[in-house]
Amino acid sequence: MNTLGSQFRTATLALCAAGLFASSQAMAMPIAAPDQVSPIVLAASDCYAIGQQVAEQNGGTLAKASQSTRGGQPVCVIVVLVPGKDGQRPRRSEIVVPQN
Repeated sequence: MNTLGSQFRTATLALCAAGLFASSQAMAMPIAAPDQVSPIVLAASDCYAIGQQVAEQNGGTLAKASQSTRGGQPVCVIVVLVPGKDGQRPRRSEIVVPQN
């Protein structure tokens, strides 16, 4: 029984050491970047940032920012809610901005 226990203990220690070695090797290796970046995700974040700037310039709040293609060119369609005058409802303003 002692022999089986010591063999089991040795095997367990060997597996733990192998796991630690493998995890340290995985951490040491550089993370590979994907070859092709999805343009939709990048454009969505760009349109949102552009929308924030447009809303700030117009004194309103950003309601929607989406990517579209018009005339073969990528554009951002920005919807800004501009506060109404004298307590009236906010005015919806749609602005199309080139993505570049």
